[in-house]
Amino acid sequence: MCSGVNDSSAQRDRARSAIVDEHIRCENAHDVDATMATFGAHARYDDEPWGDHRIGREGVRAYYSELMDALPDLAIETKHRHVASECVVAEVVIRGTHLGAWRGLPATGRRIEFPLCGVFAFDAKNKLAGERIYYDRGTVLGQLGVFHEPLRG
Repeated sequence: MCSGVNDSSAQRDRARSAIVDEHIRCENAHDVDATMATFGAHARYDDEPWGDHRIGREGVRAYYSELMDALPDLAIETKHRHVASECVVAEVVIRGTHLGAWRGLPATGRRIEFPLCGVFAFDAKNKLAGERIYYDRGTVLGQLGVFHEPLRG
C-alpha cells in the first residue's frame, strides 16, 4: 500500500475528528455562530426521530437557536467516536433542563438525559456538510412528562 494514500487518509480522519470536536465544543458553549462556523458553505441538519430536515445554513441555524433556547444549559458528553471514510459517528449523552418552548411544548422545567447518535458528513474541505441524529423520542417525551408507556398486564 502506498504510504501517501495512508498518510492522506489519516490526515483527513484527524481533520474530520477535530471539526466534530470543535462542533460539540461550540454546542456546549451555546455559541450558535461558532457552531455554524464548523459547517461549510452548504449545511443540512436531519433530526430523524421527528422527521425534521433543515436544508441550508439559515434552516440549520434556526434548529440550533431553537434547541439552545429550549435547553439553555445544554451539555453534550461524547462517549465514543467512530471514524469512517465517508463520515464520523459520535455516540453522546445529551443533558439539559427544558426551560424554553420546544416543538410546540411549553417549558416544563424538567431535566432530560438521553443517549444520541450523530452522523457527521463532510464537504471537500473537511467542513461539516451535514449532521443526522438518532435518539429515542419516547424517552425524551417521557422525561418531559408528556408520554408514558402503557401499563403491562
